[in-house]
Amino acid sequence: MLELEHRFRVVDVHARLTLDEAVTARGRAISPEKLEREMHQAGVVSTVVFAGPREGQSYLSANNAVARRSVDRPFVTFARINGPRDPTGNATARLRNLGARRKDHHTSPGDVEQYAYDDRFHGFKLDPTTDGLPTEDVLDELEAVDLPVLVTAGQGFPPDAAAEALLGRSFPVVLSHFGGFPLDRDLMDDAIDLLEFYDDCYLDTSFVRYRAPMERAIMEHPDRVLFGSGTPDVHPNVAVMEILTLDVPEDAMRKVFSRNPGRVVDALASE
Repeated sequence: MLELEHRFRVVDVHARLTLDEAVTARGRAISPEKLEREMHQAGVVSTVVFAGPREGQSYLSANNAVARRSVDRPFVTFARINGPRDPTGNATARLRNLGARRKDHHTSPGDVEQYAYDDRFHGFKLDPTTDGLPTEDVLDELEAVDLPVLVTAGQGFPPDAAAEALLGRSFPVVLSHFGGFPLDRDLMDDAIDLLEFYDDCYLDTSFVRYRAPMERAIMEHPDRVLFGSGTPDVHPNVAVMEILTLDVPEDAMRKVFSRNPGRVVDALASE
């Protein structure tokens, strides 16, 4: 694909770096070299990367492997975390969660502290539908370290469940896919509505596809929308073009592409 020409500094808050195809639960695998090349083609100067899903396994080795493969590349590594609690938020889940206990492969408060004070990691990635919700003591530690948490939200973990489980906490929460994965416009609208009530809630643009929700969020909450490509399932050229073709002011695009991500993730800020 040809290099995309534009006049913006672009940083990306959402890219999966899969270690090998054998452990890929869904989606494409991509090498660090190819990911770096595709980002360069799209004019993306820095990218948040995280491990792919490894159901029933600890993410410690996967996180460390992603961090190693990010060295000397324009990648910002987030540590993927998991937990034993049911994320669905219904009455049965609440009852089950009262007795939920961590297993050896689940993230502990000590793991969070270790990641936070390891200069290779700059935030956390959580997919509750795949990985479960962390226990309360882990959420307490996330508050203590105060790093951003990128959260997959959608039909398996809707915005209202995210609000109940996470948004009352003090750490920044970025709801991926506008809270509507996969392509649920009603949930996207629900996530945009949350921005009125939670100052530390943000939305990333990965897999949104629809213009209207993105334009609404950017115009109503210009400081709360972050560019996310969803690479490797989407080529970053395509994701960048989706923002470039929105009917919003150029300064708003600049916020989405660079300023907003740089405020939430320190390592993405321009020097």
